[in-house]
Amino acid sequence: MAFIKVIKPGMLTTVQDRGRFGYQQWGIPVAGAMDEYALRIANLLVGNQENEGCLELTMLGPTLEFLEEGLIALTGGDLGAQLNGHKCPLWQSFFVKKGDVLNFSGLRQGCRGYLAVAGGIDVPLFMGSKATYLRGKMGGLEGRALKVGDELKKGPLLDEQRAMTPLKAPPEYGYSLSDVIEARVVLGPQDDCFTAVGIKTFFNSEYKVTVEGDRMGYRLEGPQIQHQEGADIISDGIAIGSIQVPGHGFPIVMMADRQTTGGYTKIATVITPDLPKLAQAKPGDTIVFKAVSLEESHEIYREYEDKIRRFKERALPLRAFRLKINNKSYLVEVEEV
Repeated sequence: MAFIKVIKPGMLTTVQDRGRFGYQQWGIPVAGAMDEYALRIANLLVGNQENEGCLELTMLGPTLEFLEEGLIALTGGDLGAQLNGHKCPLWQSFFVKKGDVLNFSGLRQGCRGYLAVAGGIDVPLFMGSKATYLRGKMGGLEGRALKVGDELKKGPLLDEQRAMTPLKAPPEYGYSLSDVIEARVVLGPQDDCFTAVGIKTFFNSEYKVTVEGDRMGYRLEGPQIQHQEGADIISDGIAIGSIQVPGHGFPIVMMADRQTTGGYTKIATVITPDLPKLAQAKPGDTIVFKAVSLEESHEIYREYEDKIRRFKERALPLRAFRLKINNKSYLVEVEEV
């Protein structure tokens, strides 16, 4: 039976996992979660594998009715989540029952939230992934965003999930988001196509996210970056976080739904641990770039993965129960110490 019914779809709600890998040579983009850190932690909070399919919620969240009992978690940006009209927690898992309604009062911090369900979102695998790629109409639920009336099933529970206690992420696993984002980058691969003045401009300027930013990439506005000769190159591969600078001189940061190849010069690449911060950027937010060496980026990445790996050891178990006062049901959770 279905677990979630969509009452209102929100601005853009899709099924995402960590992406569709191994098909870029045939022009199939990776897609997947914009903020893969939030997706991974959400899955761990409900006992899923890190790559399980979740719902990615964008700015204005959906209204969802739960059709049976289950364990869920919300991570990422704060979209004002409410369960049955009462504020519900982020960065921890909690039980919902049949008839409960989850809605979102409005964006408070960040841009994207993630909803994980114990057992995962049960949609067909497409090329080994549940990720929705909207432009190609593939993956997720019929290759599209959710709409009114959609119903989603949850997958079968693992043995250890059947009697699982809700978990709370320690404070250091949550976000302190800002409208000014520092993104660390490694120069290249075409940094030699820019003048010294252009490189200096790139690192010493503030850039604003424009309204043209989407899952494919963020177009930025700010000081123009000067090329040596021109912006065109023979097309080569595009990694997530690649920063293209076309002929107009304004940078474009390539994100989850990026194309597989491109023919514009790339001045730098955002390091993986800073991509979640960019995923939470919204139009009008400011981005500044900071250079790190390749060796430094490797060390930062190891620390990032170690932090996620240690999560299970550090998550705080919660005892959850429902308290009924004046015929109103409240979810009460107490940390185990």
